[in-house]
Amino acid sequence: MSRRLVDLSIYLENDVLSDPPPLAPRIEYLKHHDTVGEFLRMLPGVKAEDFPDGEAAAAEWVHLSTHNGTHLDAPWHFYSTMNQGERSITIDEVPLEWCFQPGVKFDFRHLPDGHVVTACEVEAELARLGHQLEPLEIVVVNTRAGSRYGEKDYVNSGCGMGYEATMYLLERGVRLTGTDAWSWDAPFSYTAQRVQESGDKKLIWEGHKAGRDIGYCHLEKLHNLEALPADGFYISCFPHKIRGASAGWTRAVAIFDDRLIAPYLGAIRHCAELEQAQRVTTEDLLARAGIELRVQGERIGLCHVEGVVRTHE
Repeated sequence: MSRRLVDLSIYLENDVLSDPPPLAPRIEYLKHHDTVGEFLRMLPGVKAEDFPDGEAAAAEWVHLSTHNGTHLDAPWHFYSTMNQGERSITIDEVPLEWCFQPGVKFDFRHLPDGHVVTACEVEAELARLGHQLEPLEIVVVNTRAGSRYGEKDYVNSGCGMGYEATMYLLERGVRLTGTDAWSWDAPFSYTAQRVQESGDKKLIWEGHKAGRDIGYCHLEKLHNLEALPADGFYISCFPHKIRGASAGWTRAVAIFDDRLIAPYLGAIRHCAELEQAQRVTTEDLLARAGIELRVQGERIGLCHVEGVVRTHE
């Protein structure tokens, strides 16, 4: 049994821009000697020389938005309502099961900056991967923006996911997506040009606004997606629990772990035994248990409906 973790998050830092300058985070670093006075106020009777080498503790003050760094957007960020009229959930209300699921990676690095991905392109990518979407899988999109992180053109790089492409995923049960670009939608500079040329205001933030019809979350400013295969991994992206907020910071991680499939291998063996005893197929028995068995070459996919747990090997 082995486990391998792949970091999918960018840094929060002062010197590398991952946002337009007015929106960038600001971090003030306090070294060990800088905080001695604060400790003295909290510990009456203690003197500065009582600290080893005059050092108290390192600390930082951070000024940032919930949308700085790698973060998870809640439906509340996109619009005040979701699911065609329900109040949109905030980041502290996002179901935790959405945030730990098998991942699927689309490779759209070849698409030009500003391109708006369509449903047909999503369908073609799934066909290329030989992958059939399952409910709650986390779909992440590798764009050209991933290679531009840390460069001045990062914010204006990469393709975006349009309304049709986003709805294609949501209608198939996906509830959490992600991108290594600054935004799930195409960069604003390209959107502004399209709106000006066409006069179509529906193009504004069209991928985000899909959440009005079906509530969902997406990760923005992921990193290192080129290190991932098309599938066969889990993504963990639990957001910080900020009451009533539109987003929360997350340390997104891809997890490769053979043990994730172990419980379901036992279920298959049990079904095989029942198959011999009851003269029914393993697929029928799994279906009765709410489990789907999918074989593609050497890949086995299992989906337990009630537990909302899936695995790929």
